[in-house]
Amino acid sequence: MAAAQQQQQQQQQQQQQPPGLSPEQTRVVLAEVIKAFGCPENAARLEEARDNACNDMGKMLQFVLPVATQIQQEVIKAYGFSSDGEGVLRFARIIKAYETQDPEIAAMSGKLRSLFLPPMTAPPHSSSISAS
Repeated sequence: MAAAQQQQQQQQQQQQQPPGLSPEQTRVVLAEVIKAFGCPENAARLEEARDNACNDMGKMLQFVLPVATQIQQEVIKAYGFSSDGEGVLRFARIIKAYETQDPEIAAMSGKLRSLFLPPMTAPPHSSSISAS
C-alpha cells in the first residue's frame, strides 16, 4: 500500500512539473498561441470581452484575461501543459526565462501580451507637486 501511495505521489509530481521546452520549441508554441488569437472565433471572443471591459483595468482582468487564458490553454495542452490556469502560468515562466536570452522569443512574448493587454502608459509627470 505504501508503494502505491509513493507511486501516486510521483505521478502527481510529474504532472505538476512543467514540460521542458527548448528555445526552438518555445518559439513554435508561441507562434501557435499567437496564431490562435488571430483565429476568427477567438478574435471575436476577445473583442467581446474587450467591449465588456470598457477600457477599465479591473474589468479587463475580469473579462479579457480569462478569455486569453482559455485561448492559450487550448494550444499549450497539446505540448504537455496542464489545461488549467497553472499550465498557462508555467508556460509564461518558460517564456520569461528565455526572453533575456532570445530576442525572437522576447518579441513574440511582447506581441502576445499586446493581443490581450492594453498598452501601458506612464502617468504624466508633474513638475509642480505641492507639499500640503
